Amino acid sequence: MIVMVITLLIATILFVSLSLLKTYKRIPLRELKRQARTGDKIAQLFYRPASYGMSLDILLWFIIGLSGSSIAVILSRTLPWPIAILLILLIIVFGFGWMPDTQLTRFGVKIAEFAAPGIHWVLDRCQPVLKSIGHLLKKSRAVAVHTGLFSKQDLLDLIDQQKIQIDNRITKDELYIAAHALTFGEKKVLEVMTPHSQMKGVAATELIGPVLMGELHDSGHSRFPVYQDEEKNIVGMLYLRDMLKAKAGGFVKSIMRPEVFYVHENEPLARVLDAFIKTKHHLFLVVNNFEEIVGVITIEDVVEQIVGKQIIDEFDTYEDIRAVAHMQAAKKHSKQDEAVSSELKADTADNEEAKDSSKSNKHKQQ
Repeated sequence: MIVMVITLLIATILFVSLSLLKTYKRIPLRELKRQARTGDKIAQLFYRPASYGMSLDILLWFIIGLSGSSIAVILSRTLPWPIAILLILLIIVFGFGWMPDTQLTRFGVKIAEFAAPGIHWVLDRCQPVLKSIGHLLKKSRAVAVHTGLFSKQDLLDLIDQQKIQIDNRITKDELYIAAHALTFGEKKVLEVMTPHSQMKGVAATELIGPVLMGELHDSGHSRFPVYQDEEKNIVGMLYLRDMLKAKAGGFVKSIMRPEVFYVHENEPLARVLDAFIKTKHHLFLVVNNFEEIVGVITIEDVVEQIVGKQIIDEFDTYEDIRAVAHMQAAKKHSKQDEAVSSELKADTADNEEAKDSSKSNKHKQQ
């Protein structure tokens, strides 16, 4: 009878240790630390023993090994060998085969919560020995941390899984950008460029004035190829903001920028982005194998593929201090108008309630 009680007690210690090991493995240390910093009492309780890292694993595996071997010795000495072997096999299958693959349960969390203070107490006092054992283990084995990801598609699948995760704290926009940043480099210039038929070019001999400026601004672009005599003969680039600084009456060729850069239509977007960064130029002419200009591509076209959203306004207002100030003032006035309208609605509702209450009082008096 005593032997049976001792065996059950040791078996309980074994399965509790296995449950603790599974619980601490399933809860990431970083997440525990974040939750503990927010004031979560349970997370703070769990984080204390979990912060010891490898020392916690060594302690739990030591208890598991000691209790498991003790049960095996007791069973082999007190029971017939076929029954002893069967029970030992059941313990191994249940404790080391089935338990680690099961989901985290509330019961397991409660056990870890109850045992956390005691484990922390043991770890605090045995840390010098456990730390030395940990150093020896690290030296004797190669450190190989595998993420479980083998290709870009694995990472994209992980992002898709993160979107539907219940406790996800990464916004959909951030995940969307991450997914597009992984795939934009596979696209070719031909897929995102503005074709030659839709290109807006400017003749070098055109006069600078309100008519030309209005026409270019209405196109929705801020940079334009400049051609001499015929559209195929590109001699420079015109920036709309340069026209704002120029005096009316001059020619486009006097304010255009002579630098012209070319990119092949089959070039991947990742290389084009790198070229934009190196040249500090925001518009490339696209050519084919016959050295014919087939379109243009801007840095906005590439950025759109990364963020997954269309950049509607390409005009650079952030370099104009007045435009920036006007934009911020407009936002401020919009917020003030919303606040005033909400106050008016509240006052109107209060007045209507007061009228209704006065009417009800008159009816009561009558």
